[in-house]
Amino acid sequence: MTDAPKSNEAQSPSGPDKGEHLSESYGWYVVVLLTVAYIFSYIDRIVLGLVLEPMKADLGLSDTNMGLLGGAAFAIFYATMGIPLGWLVDRKPRKFIVALGAILWSVATMATGIARGFAQLFVARMAVGFGEAALSPSAMSLISDLFAPERRAKAIAFYSMALGVGSAIAYLVVGAILDYAETADLSYLAFIGVDKPWQVVFLAVGFPGILLGLVFLTVKEPPRKQTKLSATGGKGAATFRQTLGYIWGHKLPLLGITVMVSGMTAIAYTSMWLPPLFERTWGWSASTFSNYNGSVLLILAPTSILFWGWVIDHFNQKGRHDMPFVITQAGLGVLVVSSVIFPLMPDVWTAFIISQFANVGFTMVTAGGITALLAILPSELRGQAVALYYMFISMTGLLIGPSVVPLFTDFLFGDESLIRYSMSLVPLLYSGTILLFSGFIGRAYRSELAKFID
Repeated sequence: MTDAPKSNEAQSPSGPDKGEHLSESYGWYVVVLLTVAYIFSYIDRIVLGLVLEPMKADLGLSDTNMGLLGGAAFAIFYATMGIPLGWLVDRKPRKFIVALGAILWSVATMATGIARGFAQLFVARMAVGFGEAALSPSAMSLISDLFAPERRAKAIAFYSMALGVGSAIAYLVVGAILDYAETADLSYLAFIGVDKPWQVVFLAVGFPGILLGLVFLTVKEPPRKQTKLSATGGKGAATFRQTLGYIWGHKLPLLGITVMVSGMTAIAYTSMWLPPLFERTWGWSASTFSNYNGSVLLILAPTSILFWGWVIDHFNQKGRHDMPFVITQAGLGVLVVSSVIFPLMPDVWTAFIISQFANVGFTMVTAGGITALLAILPSELRGQAVALYYMFISMTGLLIGPSVVPLFTDFLFGDESLIRYSMSLVPLLYSGTILLFSGFIGRAYRSELAKFID
């Protein structure tokens, strides 16, 4: 294996974690495990939208109820618990945090399938959010310590492709489980109150995460690395107060990147309404849309996001260190334009094809956003800063995407069949406004980045 290029980070001689030196090949093994965990977590996160119509009918819920379950219920703990978990990430073995989180979100997903009524569903979805809050701060901290900055973007892109792959697998697998459950004898599950196909879906997609959580207990912890710019003067992990102080002192580049990525998540979390959109507007059943969209995403998502990760690393090694921001900005533009347009198309295939351009925009922002952020964060506060980053983009995304669409539909347009206009307004009003200020954010980002470059 060739030596890594010169890095602006060095292994810390002391600190809260003194792990053994790990090879890059072992680093990729850890990244693969993290990616599989992210895939399972994302399936558990979005499965609600894939069984929305039968679940809503069986339990007598409204679009607004389902929006709260898909948005607010999940976001309450997913966002807020990331802060104390991020504090732990900067201090404790990250493998234990991931393992316990995976087990929790998987058990909670299975509990969603046997919940009775809105209140129990709300609690179960909060628990899913709590467990999933542990993953990404831990993953970004681990990846930052396993790879030099010049090699980091590909690893982050590989991990981040779980969003698209998870969506694709969810669409395909959920459709297959529903087809099976609709003809199967479910009497053997009667003792736990399961007699509907959508309930079987939650049990089936939740269980594998429990096994994966146990596997994470065997992972080796990498030593923590010290960045050129320190938040604590090399005196160990930053306190939460120090983290907030640092972010406030560098608010324009750090918060600017975060707000830009939230423009992506606000659109991404409207995806729970894609099956109802295609069914109500163009007549595609949920299973038809799931099969088509899942098949395309299974190819498009990993190839696209890995390509952008390669582009970022390639230009980074050539001295173009701002490429993560460039990709993020361009991706947000592609995403906003295509997301505003496709719901308004007159026929289903035109809408579907344009929606895939939106998926390319997702991969660009996903690959570029967190890579850009990590490049301007001191190592001592990465866990907490990344947790705050995910808190913000998740709160905005989950509260705007799943919740505002049905509010527009129910109260502004007053007709469920007009969901297409709600789906178009969300990216236009929120994400489009952010895009207008992205050039200003870019200037601040490049000025901050220069402080971290050797």
